[in-house]
Amino acid sequence: MNLYEIARVVLRILYTLLFRLKAYGVENVPREGGVLICSNHISVLDPPTLGIYVPRRLHYMAKSELFKFKPFAALITALGAFPVKRGGVSKEAIKTSLQLLRDGHAILMFPEGTRNSDASSAKRGAALLAIRSGATVVPCRIVGGYRLFRRTHVIYGPPVDLSPYADGTDGEALDQATELIMQRIRELQVG
Repeated sequence: MNLYEIARVVLRILYTLLFRLKAYGVENVPREGGVLICSNHISVLDPPTLGIYVPRRLHYMAKSELFKFKPFAALITALGAFPVKRGGVSKEAIKTSLQLLRDGHAILMFPEGTRNSDASSAKRGAALLAIRSGATVVPCRIVGGYRLFRRTHVIYGPPVDLSPYADGTDGEALDQATELIMQRIRELQVG
């Protein structure tokens, strides 16, 4: 058992006890092939929350500042993180993401790029990566926040069909694909 798997087991127990975490629709996450899990982003607790029930290792972008302290950088790298420079286009993060997706890995992304409670605005990055790599996009939503001993829900929805946008990566197509991803995230409800 590696560090990622140990962390997943320990965090699943802690989150279930502390936040009464319950996951729905995990079967919507393909077990093989490139997968882009796109979620709303409400807390720094979101990355582990979204990964502890998924039956495969998730990779995710983390702000480059987190990689400055070498021991912490080693830890989060072992847990699937890779750096992204904020405030502009991070060509290295895009290159890493595309390679991971093309190699059949799963990546967690927050299309809004930062924490936002209402999932109202998003950047084009997730749509661009999905279209260029051909990865399956699984929308996800965290509902309920992280209040101690109150239920937090994670809902994994059916894959989003981006095939109508597969031929183009121009601005309009990316905007439409991005809006479709965000719409699917907003539509996810408990029950």
